[in-house]
Amino acid sequence: MDKKKVAVPLVCHGHSRPVVDLFYSPVTPDGFFLISASKDYSPMLRNGETGDWIGTFEGHKGAVWSCCLDTNALRAATASADFSSKVWDALSGVELHSFEHKHIVRACAFSEDTHLLLTGGVEKILRIYDLNHPDAPPREVDKSPGSIRTVTWLHSDQTILSSCTDMGGVRLWDIRSGQIIQTLETKSSVTSAEVSQDGRYIVTADGSTVKFWDANYYGLVKSYDMPCTVESASLEPKYGNKFVAGGEDMWVRVFDFHTGHEIACNKGHHGPVHCVRFSPGGESYASGSEDGTVRIWQTGLLTNDESESTSANGSVAKVKVNADEVSRKIEGFHISDDGKSKEKEEAGEES
Repeated sequence: MDKKKVAVPLVCHGHSRPVVDLFYSPVTPDGFFLISASKDYSPMLRNGETGDWIGTFEGHKGAVWSCCLDTNALRAATASADFSSKVWDALSGVELHSFEHKHIVRACAFSEDTHLLLTGGVEKILRIYDLNHPDAPPREVDKSPGSIRTVTWLHSDQTILSSCTDMGGVRLWDIRSGQIIQTLETKSSVTSAEVSQDGRYIVTADGSTVKFWDANYYGLVKSYDMPCTVESASLEPKYGNKFVAGGEDMWVRVFDFHTGHEIACNKGHHGPVHCVRFSPGGESYASGSEDGTVRIWQTGLLTNDESESTSANGSVAKVKVNADEVSRKIEGFHISDDGKSKEKEEAGEES
């Protein structure tokens, strides 16, 4: 790659163990935000544009496998190996609800209208919690053929999408009947599934390929073989002309959506890349890795010979966002000691 065009990521430190999931909020009046899930038990909230640390959600007792923010970025949700899914106040960091499960929870997703929380995991049961009545028993859909890896909503919360850790394919469920209405066939397990921001495509990564499916008619639109085993993929939301993928070889690659040709290869991570996501405006994308860092890459290559620059690493003194925003977001959060050397026990990390 031409050394005059080296992508310079913002490097977000703070996690002490691998980062396994990332989620961007939509753009809100306060900007947009990025939440990260890690095996260190402590999901983190960041300014989505700068990567600056805002706060850490403290309370899980096992690896956190999945995280998300609601449409207004007012609440966060997490899914954990401690057999629970939690809902948090994203302004204060306070735990609002803890939904107990009988096994590891691998995935969670807020509905578009923010009233429902969907969870799935090793139990092979999809659960739908009514956040307006959090003490009420969840609705359960128990026909998943395997351990659930990913979940998301589509069609204005009328359809649920899920994939399994131990078999290929993506299943689409009708929310009213609780029945599978379509299966998108893949040879291998789908480790990443997202619905494009305009609702046109379902984007899946199944190890060897990245696929784009019509989100309304479920036909396969494009399928591209990857140069390495990839774990995650994300489509640029504004123009839809490129996508990013990351995986085992530690590189974050950018591809042309129409041709599948690789147009950029970003190096910097020191371990496999577990998750990639585009920001809501498409101006940047984030990657999370086994190396414990989140890196935010600008969509346009920067002409700079440097390999990386460092953003705020967890100390309040390094936060560079607007002071009002910090005071609003950081109130009640438990500040993490970024310099801690002891690692927490690895109990409950099996996938």
